[in-house]
Amino acid sequence: MGEDAFCVLAGNPGPMTLDGTNTWILSAPGSTEAVVVDPGPDDDRHLQAVLDAVAGRGARVAQTLLTHGHADHAEAGRHFAELTGAPVRALDPAHRYGGEGLTGGDVVEAGGVRLEVVATPGHTADSLSFLLPGSRALLTGDTVLGRGTTVVAHPDGRLDAYLDSLERLGELSGSAHLRYLLPGHGPVLEQPGLVVDGYLAHRRQRLDQVRAAVGAGARTPREVVEVVYADVDRSVWPAAELSVRAQLTYLGVTTPD
Repeated sequence: MGEDAFCVLAGNPGPMTLDGTNTWILSAPGSTEAVVVDPGPDDDRHLQAVLDAVAGRGARVAQTLLTHGHADHAEAGRHFAELTGAPVRALDPAHRYGGEGLTGGDVVEAGGVRLEVVATPGHTADSLSFLLPGSRALLTGDTVLGRGTTVVAHPDGRLDAYLDSLERLGELSGSAHLRYLLPGHGPVLEQPGLVVDGYLAHRRQRLDQVRAAVGAGARTPREVVEVVYADVDRSVWPAAELSVRAQLTYLGVTTPD
């Protein structure tokens, strides 16, 4: 995949986190600095594993970046900043600790690597992805997962923004000649363009299914979930309801709660 990215898996598996949160360590061979992306949950064993992995590369943490502020990615931010003395940078000021903000178009250079910040709102309003041009890889947070599809976390997440972000990633896959997607959960993905095309097709299919469910008489988001997500494990229905609310908003459909 490339020598500059190494994953430490957090011990928080579940229906929404898959195998757990992927904490990414980025560092060029021989560099004494590293960039950490998404320190994850505030779990001492996980944070120590990240620190050990950084030290094992002969480096120290220079900066920590967040793809977004959900707890499974960002909860450890403050603690990790205290452990490392390195700033935590994020789009949302609420999740910054001693560091500057991040926004689309920014460039981060540390650890011998160069990252380009790509705004990818939709899953949440503050979602970012990070392009590693040297490795032809993109860290996607929860915008694209290693398995399955992500939640549009209404009301903070918006489907129109998410579709625009997917279109942007599709264009980037070609223009940056991407080879890998490094997600916030699940395995590394190859053929990024095909993956993003699949995500877009899935969203269009779900929109058609939501329209049909409403046309057939589903009145509430929960009723839509019961029809559209009938084949999905009920443990993820609350998350599916967030996506349905985002889909209904996108379609301009008003339903009672």
